[in-house]
Amino acid sequence: MKVRRPVASALAVAGYIVMIVPIMFVVATAFTGGETLRFPPEGVSLRWFEAALSYEPFIGALVSSLQLAVLATVLALLVGVPVTLAIYRGRIPGKGLVEGLFLSPLIVPELVVGLALYQQLMIGLKLDNFETLLIGHTVLMLPYAVRVTGASLALADPALEEAARGLGASPLRTFFTITLPLLRPGIFSAGLLSFVTSFNNVPLSLLLQSRDFRTLPVTMLDYVQQSYDPMVAAMATLILAATIVIAVIAERTVGFAKIFGGINR
Repeated sequence: MKVRRPVASALAVAGYIVMIVPIMFVVATAFTGGETLRFPPEGVSLRWFEAALSYEPFIGALVSSLQLAVLATVLALLVGVPVTLAIYRGRIPGKGLVEGLFLSPLIVPELVVGLALYQQLMIGLKLDNFETLLIGHTVLMLPYAVRVTGASLALADPALEEAARGLGASPLRTFFTITLPLLRPGIFSAGLLSFVTSFNNVPLSLLLQSRDFRTLPVTMLDYVQQSYDPMVAAMATLILAATIVIAVIAERTVGFAKIFGGINR
């Protein structure tokens, strides 16, 4: 089989190697029977998985991360879906400007966003860490809600909604019977991406953390600075496995290729 673009293919392979090989090292280390992070691992054991699942700071931080990710995802979708409808189906002036505004968190460094939230919300409005962190995560998730649901709406035929309204359906009924089912794959995909991104966020969570509320990635980062055992590798492997399972289920039920194919349209 002849490769049409050998340079691009070689760069792609090199990129995959750079991304995947370090992950394989972490996964292999998680199954070690030794006492320290070493490669190759010393024997095979599940002891560090048991230790990670019984370590109270990890479990408490896991619950906090799940709570934060779920709330931020829901809020981002509640804001992002109406904005998407206004951009793609509405007649508001400056649609490009509005879309660019909601996509801007993708290009603004998270530390800059965190510092602004800290100064304006925590110091200015006296909000607590969790409320500020929730607002920050919601802002960071808005681009996923707007862009991915927008891609799903771009793939939909506007004639279906026009036909429903032409047959006498009210705008509200048209939304729930036609538009919302068309948006469902995009909403599901955007929610999944937002949840995973929020759960794994480090820069913003690290800047706005408190002793009472700490996310799992920040807790793991603190732990690895104090200890050198493979328990962090075991927890990271569990998170990786859960993410892969979620992605596979989402691909089978929704199909990421179809949704993300509309982003470039």
